[in-house]
Amino acid sequence: MSTLELGEGNASAAASDGACGRAPLRARVSWMLFDWSVQPHYTLVQTFLFGPYFANAVVQNSVCGSMIAEGSEKAACGQSLWGYAAAIAGLLIAILSPLLGAAADGRGSRKPWMACLSLVFLAGLTTLWLGVPDANLTTILIVLGGFIAATLAAELMAVFSNAIMTGLVPKQELGRLSGTGWAVGYFGGLVSLALVAGLLVPIPGEAKTLLGLDPLLKLNGVAHEGDRITGPFAAIWFVIFIIPFFLFVPDRHRASTTHPDRSAVAELWDTIRSLPSMPSLLVFMLARMLYTDGLSAIFAFGGIYGASVFGWGPLELGMFGIILTLVGAFGALFGGWLDDTIGPKTVIILALLALIVGAVGILSVDKTHVFFTTEVVEKVVGSKPFSSPGEQVFLAFAILVGVVSAPVQAASRSLLARLAPADKITQFFGLFAFSGKVTAFLAPFCVALITQETGSQRMGMGAILAFLAIGVVMMLFVRTRSAS
Repeated sequence: MSTLELGEGNASAAASDGACGRAPLRARVSWMLFDWSVQPHYTLVQTFLFGPYFANAVVQNSVCGSMIAEGSEKAACGQSLWGYAAAIAGLLIAILSPLLGAAADGRGSRKPWMACLSLVFLAGLTTLWLGVPDANLTTILIVLGGFIAATLAAELMAVFSNAIMTGLVPKQELGRLSGTGWAVGYFGGLVSLALVAGLLVPIPGEAKTLLGLDPLLKLNGVAHEGDRITGPFAAIWFVIFIIPFFLFVPDRHRASTTHPDRSAVAELWDTIRSLPSMPSLLVFMLARMLYTDGLSAIFAFGGIYGASVFGWGPLELGMFGIILTLVGAFGALFGGWLDDTIGPKTVIILALLALIVGAVGILSVDKTHVFFTTEVVEKVVGSKPFSSPGEQVFLAFAILVGVVSAPVQAASRSLLARLAPADKITQFFGLFAFSGKVTAFLAPFCVALITQETGSQRMGMGAILAFLAIGVVMMLFVRTRSAS
């Protein structure tokens, strides 16, 4: 029997780590609140509000100098810088996540690591408040540093949270737990977006919020405080909702005693050397390395692309985020059920194919065309959100991406939890993060570089398709059951 088969079928090992029991409902709900608590970083900061604001307003043309092609728009320069920051964060995540996973497996506890990372996360988010419009180079670097720190901390915390998941339910229920957790995260993003748009940020040019209320905070529109508040808001949100995780989620884990005096590096090296004896797990890691890279790039640049093509402001971006977050939440719930029904591998492949269709459809839209060649009326400045034909086609394909993106991620987490040896589960989730981030700099880097060289955001985002397509092909070779 191969090591992979041991990972899939060794019930006694799983039992020793608590993987065959079902934790109390309070513990499972509190575990899901981790996804809820960190989601505003991805929803508000990385995708829908702060990222597009940074690309379109923070960066001055004079800061970029010769970075972009002559005659290119300011947003291309901002997109390039944001892409390079995302690439740096991905590289750091790739380096640190396996080492921290190995260290945690050797010492038996995950939550102390998460507590330390929480402080880094909070510091990075609050730094974003400094991102004033047309900022100087020093301020831009500080803001990008805060974004990198927050992204790094969030992803490293997820390594430990994912490893804890395997001790909460039996393996046959991992799909629903993972999918429901992802859905809870999406609903957290939805609620945070609704609060920002409905209670904090006034509609551009008006005194009322989207709900027709006076803003709870007096925010300076000229200084874009409504966009900048997203970082501190996400920090406060995290502080409130992470508390149940630390209070009620059991950190049941038996530290590895095979080599108690060995370093985390040595333990990790042994695990890496064993990967060729686990061919399906190795192929899965490599496939995920590529398709997660493409998916992350879609999230990082989708809002930026839409804001550039249609001139969307905070109102349109907020509504866009709410729509995609809502459909993503229901997609995650359905995907979790489908995971336990037809298997995580099949869910991943079908969702990736749908992502490719959605990405091509998004890129087929510009200011005056849909489906690349069909001419449409350009959006009129000041018109209602999503009232132009181009916006409607863009939104339809974006909804498709939103529906299937969560099942891809939740099923990937479930598949790794089913395949990995229970006594090294945190190490493998560290490698899981590594596989999702070791080339995470590559897709943003390709988007940034091609955008920089061509001055075209569409050409830059076209690089994403290759990462998704290769990931689909590789997933076909993953075996999810041991040979009889």
